[in-house]
Amino acid sequence: MDAVRVALLREVLAGTEWLGATRRFAGALRGSVVSHGGGLLLLGTPGYEPWHLAAHLVDEAAWSGTPELTPTLVRHDARPSDPAHLAAGLGRIEAARRGETLLVVAPEGPGDPLLERVHDARRAGATVLTLGCGDRDLVSMAHESLAVPDGTDLDLDTVQHLVSAGAGENALPAPRGRRRLRDRLSGLADRLTAPPPAPW
Repeated sequence: MDAVRVALLREVLAGTEWLGATRRFAGALRGSVVSHGGGLLLLGTPGYEPWHLAAHLVDEAAWSGTPELTPTLVRHDARPSDPAHLAAGLGRIEAARRGETLLVVAPEGPGDPLLERVHDARRAGATVLTLGCGDRDLVSMAHESLAVPDGTDLDLDTVQHLVSAGAGENALPAPRGRRRLRDRLSGLADRLTAPPPAPW
């Protein structure tokens, strides 16, 4: 989802709880990784890997000048032969320490083995954030959580777009040259989304 679509989605969601909730959660995510500086670990469930969110966070980290937002995607079935950016397995969660942030994306119940790992990471000092179905046990371990249960107005994929965009936007002010580029891009987005001129 590009910046224009995110802006349109926010316009549609204005006045709903989702806009504030996703911005609050994005701010907590950004604040944790920037203030602690220990790194961001992104973890899904055995049946769901948050590839899409990982890619968007990498993009937001580059655009915002906030490298701390670049996640390490922790995979349940990682193998030593995988490329380096895909080789972080569950042992990485066991090695989590104070200063690191663990973001767990769980569209379904995480299961006891995953809950135990998240609990151990929190006890070791990692900040835990959860995004997903609102599993009671997982939420109880989280410092911040955003529940997107089935039957809500938005799906988890859309909420992930809003969170990643919000995490990048609310970063420290960009250097002057980058701000000018953003202003130009914003102006272009306004022109592209404006209604067509009236015919002669």
